[in-house]
Amino acid sequence: MDRASALAPVVALRRGYARLVRALVLDPPTAGLEELLERRRRSGLDRLDEVWEGVLHMVRAPSHAHASIEAQLFMILGPLARAAGLEPIGRSNLGEDEHDFRVPDGALHRPGASGTWHPTAALVLEIVSPGDETWEKLPFYAAHQVDEVLIVDPAVRSVSWLALSDGDYRPVQRSGLIDLSASDLAEQIDWPRCE
Repeated sequence: MDRASALAPVVALRRGYARLVRALVLDPPTAGLEELLERRRRSGLDRLDEVWEGVLHMVRAPSHAHASIEAQLFMILGPLARAAGLEPIGRSNLGEDEHDFRVPDGALHRPGASGTWHPTAALVLEIVSPGDETWEKLPFYAAHQVDEVLIVDPAVRSVSWLALSDGDYRPVQRSGLIDLSASDLAEQIDWPRCE
């Protein structure tokens, strides 16, 4: 991966419509890449970007449906997390440093968590967006001993609750951390129309 300076979902325009493609920029960087990265930094879009083993993954801003579900999840999960002695937080850097980290849509942390880099979490929350890499993050979360992963997919109105067991995630009906089941959570979400 030495030659890869950036790997990112980008939108390509063709005949008046957009489609999601992946772009690999080899060293030396393509003309305009530094300007693109600086524009993302100035606009704040880079706060969603992730680095996977030294490779930059640019993530687009969430849709209205994504943001609506995110807000609802914090209202639902917050009181339950606090009752279980966990701290709910929004997006954060899960990993050891800037060379390999993921940015989940939210997390529940045990007391004492702090700083810019979180080596683990009790639970991470991922909301699926079209073409995203949510499911590909599971091995990373397992390697970082995240106890549970909650994946919400607005397009199919589904909630997948996964628990770490022997190094892999397996579906569970109910969280072992907070007093909530996947089906109860799915019923509480006011599912927005997806674009």
